[in-house]
Amino acid sequence: MTALAQGYQPPYPPRHIGRLSIWQLYLRGRRNMLSVFNQNAYATAMTRMKIGRRQIFFFNMPEAIQQVLQAQPRIFERKSPQMRHALEPLLGDGLIISDGPVWKARRPVVQAVTHASRMALLTPVMTTVAEEWRSRWAALPAGTELELHAEMARLAAQVITRAIFGRSLTGDQLDKVAVAFSDYQARIDHLDMASMFDLDDVLPRLHGLWRRRQIGAIHAVVDQLITRALAAAQHDESLVGSMAQAGTMDLRAFRNEAITLFLAGHETTANVLAWAWFLLAQAPDAEAKLHEELARVLGGRAPGIEDLPKLPFTRAITEETLRLYPPIPLLAREAAADTVVAGIPLPRGSLAIVAPWIVHRHRTHWAEPDSFRPERFLPGAPPPARYTYLPFSLGPRVCTGALFGIYETMICLATLAQSFRLKLKPGADIMPVMRLTLRPSPRLPMFLEPR
Repeated sequence: MTALAQGYQPPYPPRHIGRLSIWQLYLRGRRNMLSVFNQNAYATAMTRMKIGRRQIFFFNMPEAIQQVLQAQPRIFERKSPQMRHALEPLLGDGLIISDGPVWKARRPVVQAVTHASRMALLTPVMTTVAEEWRSRWAALPAGTELELHAEMARLAAQVITRAIFGRSLTGDQLDKVAVAFSDYQARIDHLDMASMFDLDDVLPRLHGLWRRRQIGAIHAVVDQLITRALAAAQHDESLVGSMAQAGTMDLRAFRNEAITLFLAGHETTANVLAWAWFLLAQAPDAEAKLHEELARVLGGRAPGIEDLPKLPFTRAITEETLRLYPPIPLLAREAAADTVVAGIPLPRGSLAIVAPWIVHRHRTHWAEPDSFRPERFLPGAPPPARYTYLPFSLGPRVCTGALFGIYETMICLATLAQSFRLKLKPGADIMPVMRLTLRPSPRLPMFLEPR
C-alpha cells in the first residue's frame, strides 16, 4: 500500500487511560487543554464531569450536537464564561461573544458583508497577497529556515486587514495590529479556573497591566483604521465600508466588529495554513497529487475565484486539515435554563461542550480518524455523517466567514505550492496546543525549497 492509502498519522497529545483527579486535570490543562481527554473520550457518546459547582457535559453524537448548536438557540445562546472573560475586554460586545438583542441586530450586518455572494469581491485581495508572498519567498535563498506559523500569521494578517479596512492599506500599521493581536491571544489564560469552578462573582479578575496596555494599543490603531476606511469607502472596497451602508452602528460598534472579524479571520486561517504545510511535508503522495492538480489547472499562475471549483484536491487538503486541526477545538455554551439534551437533564449554568477536536477524531464517525487522508473529502467520497464535521460550528452561530477562510487557504496554498515546497526541520517535535485556537507548538521550523 502507498503511504497515502495507509494514511500519515500526524501528532496529537498522549491520551491517558482511566480517570484523573481534578488536580491532575488542572495541571494537564494548564499545559495543553487537549491532554485532559482520555482514550475513552474518542469513543463515547457523552462525558460528564463536575468541577466545583459547575457541571460540564461533552456531547459527541449527532442528535446531541444538533440540539446544543442548532435546536435550542435560546438556551445555548451564551458562550462559555472563559470565552467571554478572555475576549470581552478586547472586543466588547462583538459578535463572537454577544447575545440577545445586540447579537440579533449585528449578525445580519456582519453576515451580509461576508456572504458567499460577495466572495468575488473579496477573493482578489487573497490572490494579491499570495502573489506578493510568492515574490517575497522567491527573493530568499534556497534552504532558508522559516518559522512557518509566524509566517502564515503575517500573511493572513495582510489578507484580513486589507479586507476589513481597505485594499490600499500597507505599512507599519498592518504589522503593529497583527503583532498586538497575536501577543494578546498567546497570553490569554486558556483554562480559566475561576470560571470553571463557577466563582466569577467571588474571585476578582485581574487582567494585568500588560493586557490593559495591549488592548489600548489595539483600540487606538483600529480606531484610526476605521476612520480611514470610512473616509475612503466610496473608492476603496472594505468590510467596514460595506457595514457602514447598513447605517446602524456607531464607531464603537464598528471597532468591536472589526476586531471580531480580525480575530475570526487571522489566527484561525494562519493556523490552518501552517498545519496544511506541515501535513504536506509529511505526506509526499498527497503533496505530489497537489502539485499535479495545480500544474494541470493553473500552469503557474495564481488562482482566482473562478479556478477554485477546478481544484478539488486542494479543497480536500483544506477540509482534511480542518478536520484534524479545527481552528476552534472546543465549542462551549452555558445553559441559560434547565433543559434536556438527548435525554440527559442539564441544569441552568452548566456547560454543554461540543468539541470538534473530539468529534472529528471520534471512532464512531470516521475511518482512520487520526490519519491524514484528504481523499475522504474528494467528490464522490461518502460525505461525513450530519453534525460530525463542524470546523466552523453549526446552527445560528455558525462562523459567518467560513467560506472566506476556505477560499483564502486554497488560494494561498495553491499559489505558493506551485513555486515552493516546505520541509520540516529535522528533530522538530511539533504538537497541537490549545489556546483560544489550535496552534502548532512550540514552533514550526521549516526549510523553504524552490521547485
